[in-house]
Amino acid sequence: MKLAAKGIRADFRPDLGLLEGFIVTDGGIGIAPLHRAPWVGSGEAMPADAAPFMARLGGDFFCAPFAESEGDSPLHGWPPNSAWSVLDKDRHRVRAELRQSVHGARLIKELTLRDGHPFVYQRHIFHGGRGCVTVANHANVSVKNGALIRTSPKLRWETPVTPQESDSERGRSGLVYPAQADDPRNFPGVDGAVDLTEYPWNPRHEDFVVGIEAQCHALGWVAVTRTVECDLYLSLKNPMSVPMSMFWHSNGGRDYAPWSGRHVGCLGVEEGAAKHMLGLSGEESLTGPGALTLEPGGIAEVRHVIGAMAWPTAQPVADIQIEGESLIVSGEAGAKRTVPIDPDFLQLEDGQ
Repeated sequence: MKLAAKGIRADFRPDLGLLEGFIVTDGGIGIAPLHRAPWVGSGEAMPADAAPFMARLGGDFFCAPFAESEGDSPLHGWPPNSAWSVLDKDRHRVRAELRQSVHGARLIKELTLRDGHPFVYQRHIFHGGRGCVTVANHANVSVKNGALIRTSPKLRWETPVTPQESDSERGRSGLVYPAQADDPRNFPGVDGAVDLTEYPWNPRHEDFVVGIEAQCHALGWVAVTRTVECDLYLSLKNPMSVPMSMFWHSNGGRDYAPWSGRHVGCLGVEEGAAKHMLGLSGEESLTGPGALTLEPGGIAEVRHVIGAMAWPTAQPVADIQIEGESLIVSGEAGAKRTVPIDPDFLQLEDGQ
């Protein structure tokens, strides 16, 4: 199902709720920052225990619960693993409802493109339900040629309790689990300190690390500079509602099917509220909730923006600000880009 606006297009797959085919045209060049696993579209059979989303791994999808299951749901819950019914659609926008419930709630997805905006505006709205559910938007960024990663200020960085891969017969992880660091350039690794701001930092590994938002800023952001492609992938959020930026480094660290050592150059940029992924900190360390609270008759939502733009200098990003109806991206060596944005979408407290 195709969506398009001036300078941007994307595909929505209602069979699994996935966002694919995201391309921004900037300066006459098509920028396609999202990853696609090597087996996607090949017809290759997935292992019997693989979650449905694995056959289409890549693009961007919503998880509820994140990195867990609910009842008999597959990993990451029903949102990326079962069908959605399209409620309404036009050229710029689609609104769909998950056919399964999540903790008893109806889940509505809204994807919106706008002429001249290099962004996909995403809303996931829970109607009703009961209890707490962990959530995250799970974008998969293609960094096969390397990248520089910068973020809004973080209180600290930490790994979960258990590594992605602990059995050397099946794969390998390169970070210490659990561990913490104030500086992402000096994170504990099994072979010494690791610089998490550069990708890759290990030739064959599978790792997961969380950045906890600091309390000193209104706009949460991740900027991935793809140095060879000379472009940026951007992730924007309200840190008061989505307080964790989680990074999945998948670079040939799994040797079993379907990974088979060939899944390389993928950076998961996963913005969410998922307190169980904190290995050492408690929920009290978060600027916002550690999970979404659902109530009968209530409404809860997650808003997230992903985008892309040309960035010819290939320098890392120093800062991102919203001023009026513009997003201003500043590089560490002085580069600057200004692009249009909806300043109200993320419902930022200070308007920036």
